[in-house]
Amino acid sequence: MQAAPDYHLLAKPAGAACNLGCKYCFFLSKENLYAPRESPLMGEEVLETYLRQLMESSPGPQVQVAWQGGEPMLRGLDFYRRSVELAEKHRQPHQRILHTMQTNGTLVDDEWAAFFKENGYLVGISFDGPREMHDAYRIDKQGRGSFDDVLRGWNSLRRHGVDTNVLCTVNAANQDHPLEVYRFFRDELQARYIQLIPIVERATEQTIAFANGGWGGNRGTDRPLYRQEGSLVTERTVSAEAFGRFLVAIFDEWIRRDVGEVFVTTFDVALGSWMGQHNSCVVAPTCGAALTMEHNGDVYSCDHYVEEAHKLGNVKDASLEALVSSEQQRRFGQAKFDTLPAYCKQCPVLFACYGECPRNRFIATPDGEAGLNYLCAGYKAFFQHIDAPMKAMAELVRSGRYAEEIMQASPNGSPGPLPATA
Repeated sequence: MQAAPDYHLLAKPAGAACNLGCKYCFFLSKENLYAPRESPLMGEEVLETYLRQLMESSPGPQVQVAWQGGEPMLRGLDFYRRSVELAEKHRQPHQRILHTMQTNGTLVDDEWAAFFKENGYLVGISFDGPREMHDAYRIDKQGRGSFDDVLRGWNSLRRHGVDTNVLCTVNAANQDHPLEVYRFFRDELQARYIQLIPIVERATEQTIAFANGGWGGNRGTDRPLYRQEGSLVTERTVSAEAFGRFLVAIFDEWIRRDVGEVFVTTFDVALGSWMGQHNSCVVAPTCGAALTMEHNGDVYSCDHYVEEAHKLGNVKDASLEALVSSEQQRRFGQAKFDTLPAYCKQCPVLFACYGECPRNRFIATPDGEAGLNYLCAGYKAFFQHIDAPMKAMAELVRSGRYAEEIMQASPNGSPGPLPATA
């Protein structure tokens, strides 16, 4: 089989099923795509078909087997033991496998943590900051906060030496507390890898009342299917300006003392942009290389577009190579650039953004053109703020030196002249 273009696929072994009922988690609604009595648990036939095709179609030497949800740990530990066996069975001689999982962390115990360590897993834990901020929206189906359970899971992973990162959503509850959030992760959790994901929940006039009430809990049959449509946003949605201030505040602390010690994905990706690279689909000119697969083998164009119109097919009927390389997927990815408003194409920080993710492009530009990103004001302020230090770090790296030398440039961490070469 011919290798597909370089791509990444998130697999959902328990579909949209989850033991929590996070208020902003619209992915819980994706259960509506399937029959009410259909099990959301991935079977062995789909598992082996997926892993075999993944190994056959991956172009590079490292193959990432990535699990997400819903809550992927609901599929049970035996499933993952089997997945490791099957991945090794189908691995080609030149390939090495990286197993990853994004989990809410509440089900992690010592047995799970030992399994993760033994098999070299990278485990991402969803944490929204200190207790009050985390428990604002990350609740169980009875409305109780999940902070204590997540912290217990995090500590189990650390005791066993599992490679970890933190995924923090930026939302209305924590948007005004950037340093409190960042220092909690850095100092209390001792996290060294942090992702900051803005919560933008779109809604229409028909869905806004339900959406404001929250997607989680035992909502039953009244929960509508979330689609990327509508120009309204929920009360939990981060404001564009607050998101920019959040990133700026953390960046200013990071650039003074944490470069090379704490890795914030947004900053790492931005440095790539200043070096002429695009290391994330979010800031690349085009997208389409980050797909998702549901529990039954259905493949969709993107994790944010698990909707009928963006279903590419099923791995039981077509190869991953064919789905990833399909004309439908090519058009999906190219549309990211083709639909950019003229306002964006004339922007001085276009190279760092390229309009960000199309899912957030639902407001009008100052001259009335449709398709501007809801977060534009925040991203623009952030990218303009970091321009000088990013240029300095990019120059350090191009010179064969380390980006953390930027911290020696001046007492307050501003770029200044580059340090003298030893």
